Amino acid sequence: MKKAGIVKVVIIVVVLAAIVFAFFFYQGHKARQQTQTEVVATVVQSVLLRDMKYNYPPTPKEVVRYYAEITECFYNEEYSEEELLQLAAKIQELYDAELIANKTQEQYIEDLKLDISKMKQEKYTIASYEVSASTDVEYFTQDGYSCARLYCTFNLRKGGATGRAPSLERFLLRQDEAGHWKIMGWELVEDE
Repeated sequence: MKKAGIVKVVIIVVVLAAIVFAFFFYQGHKARQQTQTEVVATVVQSVLLRDMKYNYPPTPKEVVRYYAEITECFYNEEYSEEELLQLAAKIQELYDAELIANKTQEQYIEDLKLDISKMKQEKYTIASYEVSASTDVEYFTQDGYSCARLYCTFNLRKGGATGRAPSLERFLLRQDEAGHWKIMGWELVEDE
């Protein structure tokens, strides 16, 4: 009998240990699920997360593409005043020093806000954009600088209309001392 009693005690201890283990496993798994809730970033936050110090766009085409992403945020998305200022600072990281020197920071922000306000009042949004193919980028040297010229078509939508009005813009970029392509300026290309 002693042998049967020992077996019963061992079985009870093993079952109790399994129950305790299962309970703690369940509690730990439940706690991990609560801490691993996904944080969904807005489009604006996603654009702002790019670290330009370590992840600067490597080509003129990628610089203009990132410029277009930020521009889409300006006209299409909702954001706070702080995020607007962060977007403005982020887009200026793509600008050549000479372009930035054309306006004070206060004037730049004021002009940007006016432009955004006008586009939103007229109910324009950017439906899509298309940057020139890499093979269509024109590279040249000017005043000792490596420069590039390329195009970006912004397809604008007014209100809930399904049609799109293309806006073709020509961008001029030059390489800075660090080898980064910076936007020197852009202009609207009128229909000829």
